[in-house]
Amino acid sequence: MPRSRRGIAGRILLDQQSILVYVLAALVLVFTVINPVFFSVGVFGNILVDWAPIALIAVGETFVVITGGIDLSVGSTITISGVIAAFAMAGLTGAGWPDPVSLAVGILVSLGVGVLVGLVNAVLINVAKLVPFIATLATLGAGAGLALVLTKGGPVGGGPSSAIGLSAPTIGPFSWPIIIAIVIIAIAGLFLHFARFGRYTYAIGGNTFSATAAGISVPRHLVKVYGLSGLFAGAAGIMTYLTLGSGSPTSGTSDELSAIAAVVIGGASLTGGVGRMGGTVLGSLILTSVTSGLVISNIDPNWNQVVVAILIAAAVTLQTVRRGLGRRRHS
Repeated sequence: MPRSRRGIAGRILLDQQSILVYVLAALVLVFTVINPVFFSVGVFGNILVDWAPIALIAVGETFVVITGGIDLSVGSTITISGVIAAFAMAGLTGAGWPDPVSLAVGILVSLGVGVLVGLVNAVLINVAKLVPFIATLATLGAGAGLALVLTKGGPVGGGPSSAIGLSAPTIGPFSWPIIIAIVIIAIAGLFLHFARFGRYTYAIGGNTFSATAAGISVPRHLVKVYGLSGLFAGAAGIMTYLTLGSGSPTSGTSDELSAIAAVVIGGASLTGGVGRMGGTVLGSLILTSVTSGLVISNIDPNWNQVVVAILIAAAVTLQTVRRGLGRRRHS
């Protein structure tokens, strides 16, 4: 094989997204062999229900990680946004407002709470000069604690009765909320890879000083990035409400770890400047497929953490190998 063709073949084989496709296909094959029920529309629908909220917060996390930051608050943002939206919808429904109005207000409230948390993170980072890990760890704890205080540990129901029906599949395994989530994720991917906003995001993660020298207002852009991450977490919060039919004070527990895992497995570097939306989507789909596959295969769900750890280690190792090959080619 000519040297140029070997180089192209090697790049394809070592491409992160190509490998993720192979891993996903292998997982589907293995779980189908163990239990043929896995390869069915019903199971795929359940996987999508689990996938959509994780994918949404992972998409927001992708923007943050590419800037060289991290957002640990997205899990509790799902919780607090869903809980406050649940209270708002319960109040309107109890007052006799039509279901569509209550639901529309609930969506706006959930998104607004998410953006508010994101802006608080940005203020802590830009004004208080906290590192992103500490700033978002603080809002993680505050959001989770506030949700428990407001709900006294119990779910918040009493919202529009027709809301839970929206999560039922309408086109094959796809429900309307999932279809909307896919469209939003696709738009976010275009925004990251083809818009000026995305170029600024990569520039800040690649070299903050160079980005500043190029005229990019780093603090202002970080406000937008963390606000966007909060917005996606708020969207995941209302989607979780639609799935559960209530606002749960524990609905987003540990989801921030799943989001970060999806981003890393998808090929993003925690040092910033590297990441692709397609990889994040595949990473989140792999995580939720593993979870569902273990349950359907009657395998101890605790193995899920082991599998995820292996996937993260493999993803980071692959990044190291690719960087080494890149330096070798340029030397």
